[in-house]
Amino acid sequence: MNQKNDVCRHRLMIARDTLEVIQGKWRLPIIISLNHGNKRFGEIQRDITDISPKMLSQELKALETNKIITRTLYDSMPVTVEYSLTPLGESMRKLLDEILNWGIHFRKEILETSIDN
Repeated sequence: MNQKNDVCRHRLMIARDTLEVIQGKWRLPIIISLNHGNKRFGEIQRDITDISPKMLSQELKALETNKIITRTLYDSMPVTVEYSLTPLGESMRKLLDEILNWGIHFRKEILETSIDN
């Protein structure tokens, strides 16, 4: 084995770790929603209109397990639960900006290709 292969394997492992945290249809939209401020469950669901309550609950738990978000219970009547990004979740802002910028570029390219054909 050479050093290039070791570097490649290490980078692939890191990429898999990253994708494990953000994979799927819903995690990035949830993170993007919380990137705009702390929110209650219903507020997140209003942002992401096509997610079921069960799926939102599962994904919030997964993001909390991975320390991307935090869940805060407020002692009120009724009990209020609020979700927010942790410092680790906030550290994804640059990544989110890059993904969104690439998405804008991708949509533009696809639309231009569709129009040209």
